[in-house]
Amino acid sequence: MSTSKVIYLGNLRTENEHLKSGNTYITDAPTDNNGKGEAFSPTDTVATGLANCMLTVMGIKAQALAVDLSNSTALVTKTMAANPRRISKIKIVLNLPSNVSEKNQKILENTGNTCPVHNSLHPDIEKDITFLWK
Repeated sequence: MSTSKVIYLGNLRTENEHLKSGNTYITDAPTDNNGKGEAFSPTDTVATGLANCMLTVMGIKAQALAVDLSNSTALVTKTMAANPRRISKIKIVLNLPSNVSEKNQKILENTGNTCPVHNSLHPDIEKDITFLWK
C-alpha cells in the first residue's frame, strides 16, 4: 500500500497527502531556487523530518522510562550546498525538560541519534545535534 500521494500544482508547488489519514501539506520551492517560499520546501521537510523522527522515537522510549517529554521543542536549521544542490548540514537544537535523570538523558539522546531518519540520511550531510536539558 502506498504511503502518500503528491500532486504537482504548478508554480513550483506540490500538495502532499498522507493516504492513511488524509492529512495534507504543501511545499513550495524556496526563494533562492525560483520559488515563492510560502511553505516548507522539499529540503525543509527532510531537515524537519529528522527532528520529527528524533522527538518521536525519544517519546516512545520516554514512555517506557515513565518520562514526560511533552512540550519539548526542536529548532531546525538547514544549510544548502551547490554543485550539486543538496543539503549539506542540518543543525537541531532540542529543548527538553530538566527533571530527567542523567541516566535517562543519555538513553534518550542515544535513541534520538539513532532514529530511522538519522540512519537514512547520507553520511556526507553534517548533523549538528544539541540536547539542552533545561
